[in-house]
Parts: sequence; structure tokens; C-alpha cells
Amino acid sequence: MTDIIWNFISFIVALGILVAVHEFGHFWVARRCGVRVEKFSIGFGKSIWSKVGKDGTEYSLAAIPLGGYVKMLDGRVDELAAGDEAFAFDRKPLWKRTAIVAAGPVFNFLFAIFAYWLVFLIGVPAVKPVVGQVTPYSIAAEAGLEPGMELKAVSGVKTADWESVNMGLISHIGDRQLTMTVAPADGIGIEETKYFDLTDWNFDPEKESAMSALGFVPYTPAITAKLTSVAQESAGERAGLEVGDVLLKIDGVEIVDWSQVVASIQGSPNQKLMLEVERNGVVVPITITPDSRTLANDRVIGFAGIAPEVAEWPENYRFDLQFGVIESVGRAVEKTGQVIELTISMLKKLIVGDVGLNNLSGPISIAKGAGTTADYGLVYFLGFLALISVNLGIINLVPLPMLDGGHLLFFAIEAVIRRPVPEKFQEMGYRIGGVIIFSLMAVAIFNDFARL
Repeated sequence: MTDIIWNFISFIVALGILVAVHEFGHFWVARRCGVRVEKFSIGFGKSIWSKVGKDGTEYSLAAIPLGGYVKMLDGRVDELAAGDEAFAFDRKPLWKRTAIVAAGPVFNFLFAIFAYWLVFLIGVPAVKPVVGQVTPYSIAAEAGLEPGMELKAVSGVKTADWESVNMGLISHIGDRQLTMTVAPADGIGIEETKYFDLTDWNFDPEKESAMSALGFVPYTPAITAKLTSVAQESAGERAGLEVGDVLLKIDGVEIVDWSQVVASIQGSPNQKLMLEVERNGVVVPITITPDSRTLANDRVIGFAGIAPEVAEWPENYRFDLQFGVIESVGRAVEKTGQVIELTISMLKKLIVGDVGLNNLSGPISIAKGAGTTADYGLVYFLGFLALISVNLGIINLVPLPMLDGGHLLFFAIEAVIRRPVPEKFQEMGYRIGGVIIFSLMAVAIFNDFARL
């Protein structure tokens, strides 16, 4: 319940920020184009707070925090008093109306640049994308990828960290091939290009990562079977396990990898397991009964409350992704451009069917993402806001009536035919656009519940 509340609060904060940015774009440009703004609202429905500013605009916070709007004086829906024509949206030149409508998405992109600028300025810990294990006969193995290689670029786009690698791989969903520029494992020799045949790449984002679907995993420091933590009142403590114990066997099977311990414990909720433990040079038999824990998908797993010793990261693998004030601007613009390119690419693939509708995410998934990144800290939350802000900007530019892109489409037609699009055609477009938008929203929400 606590997680749900935290996710909800994080979602409201994130959505409130992004909606405010988007609507402020419309508001700011409208004011500078001489349009009277009657109301600036964050949220829909009944107002829970409002104030009329000196500029005559009513600023409001509404009860339903799932969007917002800017109400401008418009002769198509308002009765204009004498002299009001100069302040009405529909009476402004085409270029001004276009600028006002486009300002919302543009401000979303500018906010993403600002958020990424803060991320790079503050800095975030990162590790070099060095390959750990490669699955035999996998796509990665067939391409010649080997453990220890450092990934320098994916299809020509530089990859300084694993986030960049992941974005690069996801952008190739539905493609036939990708290339990776890699540095040799020993660091000696020239970089080379590996070609990945994606014809048989079966990638389900809900079940695995793009990397594991290709057949490789990132390098991680060695994990031993020596315990460094035993949680209080846990199954491990009740069984008598202590910090410093080295697990030798579980149910008579010698432990050679910590994943064996994880698999045995998770697969045995409320069932006894026999351990052999080395303590101060003496082998001690211990019986442990893992507690049960229910996951979001109703799967029940065992939980013992113990943690192993993990080796330190090699110093040359770790670095802070941090830059100065000026350089961070360039990095932020580059990062925003990459996210815009990825979003447009995925949208195209969704339209042509290369990406299934099951990949659409709705408010529940976004809320989870907001809560998770907020848990990690400000830098990660800022990165999440930047990502969603770009997506919000791109989606709003889709040429569907009811979205900013639909209005821009009507304006483009008006520029060609030299007169506004007839209202009956606009109304028809709004209805068709509404059906499409609400259908996609229904699919996204259904996908959210299917993932719970």
C-alpha cells in the first residue's frame, strides 16, 4: 500500500510539472502574440484553488490532475465585445496561431534539455558498458561478441554507459540488423564492428532486457557465497545464520554460484532447506525455512533476508557522468535529440506494425516509473521527467485532431487553400481523432493492468 501511495504521489508531481510546462508554452506565446488568456488551469473538473492575476487571467488548480488547459478568447466560441477582436485567437494571423499551438510541444523539448542539463551538471554514477557473459549460439555469440569487450557505439551512436546501450538496442526493435563498435577485452588493439542479425530476435520488454534477448549480460563484480548481511527477524536470522558464514551446500548440492542459492530459496517458500555452512573453519548444518512473498503478478517466492559478499568494481570501470556548465548544455541537447529520434522511430514502428500494441504503456506504468526513479534520487527522477516530457511533446505533435498536431495540420491546409478549414470538417476530424486517441488510451490502460 505504501508503494502505491508513493507511486501515485510521484506520478501527480511528475504529471503536474510536465503539464504546467506544456500549458505554459501555449500561455507564454499567446500572451506575446496579443491573445487574451482567460484561464490557465492545471487539472480538469472543479477548481480547488484559483486566483485572478493582475493580467486578468484566472490561474487554477483543478480536482482531476490528469492534464490541463489554457482558455483563450476565441470568436468561434465566445461572444466578442466591441474592440475584443484584436485579442481573439481566431482573429490572429496564421503564423501567430501556429506559433501558439506549437509552443506546448516545443516547451516540452526545452524542458527535457533543461532537465538533462541538470542531470549532467549534478552528475550520475555510471559504469562502462563492458560485456559480462555471452550465451552460446545466441545472436550476440554469432556476431562475435565476447566477454570483456567494451561497447563503444550502437549503430554509430556513442554509448558511454549502459543506459545509452539499452536505448540504442531498443531503437532497433523491428529492424533486421544492428551494428556494435567494440573495443577488445584486453584493451589492446583497434576497435572493430560487429554485425548482429536480428531476423530471429524475439524480444519481449515485459519479460527480459534487450541485452539478454540478444544473448549477453553486463559485467558485474564477482559474488561469493559469504554472507555480509542477515536481516533482523528474517528466515535467515531464525535459522541461525550469521554475518561471515560461507554457504557450502544447499540440499546436498555444492554451491558454485550465488544464483543457485537465489533459485533454491525463491523456489521454496515455507519449505525447509538443508544448508551446510562454514563458520570459523567449522562446517555447521543449518535448516532454513524461507518466508513467502507475493509478487505483483501473484507469483509466490521464498525470501530469506540474506545478502552475499560482492567484490568491488574495478576502478577503471567506474566513472561519474558529469560535465561543466557549458559542456552540459551540449550533452543535454544531444541526449534530448537521441530520445526524440528514438520516440519517433518507435512511433513509426507502432504504426506499421513492427512494434505491437502490447508495448503501449498507460498511467499505471508511468506512475510506477515515477515512484521508482523518485526512490533512486533527484538525478534519476529528472531523467525520467525529461524522457516523459519528450514523449509528451512528440505525441502532441501527432497530426490527430484533439492534439496540437491536429490543429497544426488544419493550419497547414489553411496555408495551402488560403482559407480556414470548414468547421464541419474540423468537427468530423475531432470525432475521428477522439475515437483513435481514446482507443489507444484504452489499450494502454489494459496493458497496464495486464502487467500488474
